[in-house]
Amino acid sequence: MAWKNPWFDGSKPHHTPEGFRNLEPDLRQSGDLKRWRKERKEQGLPHPPKAGYPAFIEHWCHPADLSGEDDRVWWLGHAALLLRLNKHYILIDPALSKRASPFAFAGPQRKTPSPLDIHHLPRLDYVLISHNHYDHLDKPTVKRIARRFPQARFIVPLGLARWCHQHGLRHVHQLDWWQHTEFAGIRIDAVPARHWSMRTVYDRNRSLWCGWVIRTPTLRFWFSGDSGYSEKLPEIAKRLGPFNLAALPVGAYAPKWFMGGQHMDPDQSVSLWRAIGKPLTIPIHWGVFELADESLDEPPAELMRALQSAGEDNTRFSAWRIGESRGLENIDQDKS
Repeated sequence: MAWKNPWFDGSKPHHTPEGFRNLEPDLRQSGDLKRWRKERKEQGLPHPPKAGYPAFIEHWCHPADLSGEDDRVWWLGHAALLLRLNKHYILIDPALSKRASPFAFAGPQRKTPSPLDIHHLPRLDYVLISHNHYDHLDKPTVKRIARRFPQARFIVPLGLARWCHQHGLRHVHQLDWWQHTEFAGIRIDAVPARHWSMRTVYDRNRSLWCGWVIRTPTLRFWFSGDSGYSEKLPEIAKRLGPFNLAALPVGAYAPKWFMGGQHMDPDQSVSLWRAIGKPLTIPIHWGVFELADESLDEPPAELMRALQSAGEDNTRFSAWRIGESRGLENIDQDKS
C-alpha cells in the first residue's frame, strides 16, 4: 500500500498527498546527478585547501570553551550551533561524529575535528533538527544525547518523530512551518526553507525541512537551516523579526547549476542578509564536510568577495572559527 501524508488536507501549498514540497520550482533535471558526479570525478573535485588540511585546521578550529553562565552562542562547525539562554542549553543540528553517512566506514568524512563532545555539556534542554539529511541529523550524536540527557526535548519538522522514537528519544515535538512552541520564556518557531529530505531511497520528502527562529526578550535569532535562495525568505523577518542574530549558509554551492535549488552561495547569502536588516550573522554550512565541489577554504574567501562587491564591510557577517562563541548580552550594540 502506498504511503500517504497523514498531515495532508489540501489547505497548505507545501503539503502534498505523498509528502512535502518547496514553493519554488525544482531546478534539477533528469540526469543532472549523474552528470555532476561524472564531472566531479573527472576534475578531481573538491581540491584540498590551498595550504593543506593541517594548516586549515590550525587556523580555523579550536575547542569550544563552555565556561561561564552568560547568554552565548557557539558555532560548532558545518550547521551545528549551541546556545546558552537563561542557563538553558539548546543544540541545533548537532552532527558531531566522524561521517555524515548511514555507514561508519564510507560516506563524507569530517575534515576538521569536532570542537565539542556531548559529555562536555553541563546540561541539555532542547535539540532542534532542521531536516533528516545525515549532515544535520546524525545518528551517533543523537544516540549519545539519548544516553547522556534522556530528558532533552527534540523539536523537529513534521514526519521526524517516528525516527526519533525509534532511536531512543523520549520527548519529541513536531512542528509545521509557522508553528511554534515555548518553554522557560524561550519561543521557538519553525519557518520555511527551500530544501528537501531523504534518509533512504524510500522516504524522499516524507518528512519536512525547516529553519528555526528563537526569541527571548533580548534575542531574535533566525537559523535558516539548509536552504537555497528564495525571494520568499525575507518574509520570515517581516513576520518574526527584526532579527539581531542570524545563521545563514555560505557553503556546498558548487557547481551552482546543480546546487542552486538547495544551497545558497555567498552572493545570495549576502543579498538575503541585507534584505533582513544586516544582523550579526554566523556563516554556516562550511568548514567540516566536502559535500560539494568547492574547497573547504573557499566559502570564507567568497563571502569576503561578495561583501566587497555589495559595498559592505564584514563587521556583521564574517567567518567564525569552529568552536568560537560570542556573548549575547549586548548583541544589539555589538558591532564587532
